[in-house]
Amino acid sequence: MYAERSLRELELALSDCGLSLEGVRQIVCTHAHLDHCGAAGPIKEATGAPFYLHPNHRHLRRLVDDPDALLARQLEVARQCGVPEEALRRYETLRRSRSEEAYPVPEPDQPLLEGMTVETAVGTWRVYETPGHAPSHVCFFQPERRLLISGDHLLGRVSLYFDYGYTPDPVGEFLDSLAKVERLSARLCLAGHGRTFTDVQEHIDATRNLVRERLEAVLASLREGPLTAYELVPKIYGQPLSELNAHWLLSKVLCYLTHLRHQGAAEIVESEPERWGLTPAAGALDLQAVVSGKDAD
Repeated sequence: MYAERSLRELELALSDCGLSLEGVRQIVCTHAHLDHCGAAGPIKEATGAPFYLHPNHRHLRRLVDDPDALLARQLEVARQCGVPEEALRRYETLRRSRSEEAYPVPEPDQPLLEGMTVETAVGTWRVYETPGHAPSHVCFFQPERRLLISGDHLLGRVSLYFDYGYTPDPVGEFLDSLAKVERLSARLCLAGHGRTFTDVQEHIDATRNLVRERLEAVLASLREGPLTAYELVPKIYGQPLSELNAHWLLSKVLCYLTHLRHQGAAEIVESEPERWGLTPAAGALDLQAVVSGKDAD
């Protein structure tokens, strides 16, 4: 069972650090993705510890509480993106064959909000709301030691993902969050994936550059003429959509298109499926200013 396997892995990891599950006093999650909070239920059940999570976790609730409705929504979004029906059927079959009953993720005992503090045995951590990767994302910072727990906002490797469809402009929110974290001047970052690193500013710069490169690739592709998100994926990522990467890549491309629309550079020019084209303002868009948070004017 998922919960039992998860707890065993956690107990082994704690043992390597000279700790145990019995010592858990709080369950504090950076965001509502199952690889970060999916074990909160069994840990809470085993320890009685309170569970803390940002309140904007509707994207998790749709996955856990009604996975069939979420899958139907994903299929409809993909259909509007121009994904062929045969590919949609293959994706649906794969998703249903891999579906497992998720251990219920409890409602938070306390919401994590900007400016709150979390007291721990290794000091006080301040909460910073950093949406973009997920609407519920927060980071934790210790100013005395300049320690940052970044979740998936900054990773040990430079990689991007944004939840599509829950907030107006995930890429814009992510860039604003990068600027917020940059102002902390952290000296050491403990990331949700990948290595721990001290070159925090270099990671921020590299992440901004990757966002800029992806936006530039979208703009360059749209100069050839209106395209669907499905048609854009291989142009941006050099690989076609498959059942394994479809949700991941479509979500990112849709978020880039949405951000360009918010910048006045792109718009939907055809429907069913949706085709995107450039606006007259696209030629004057300064992407370096956009990703750095500076006013292009």
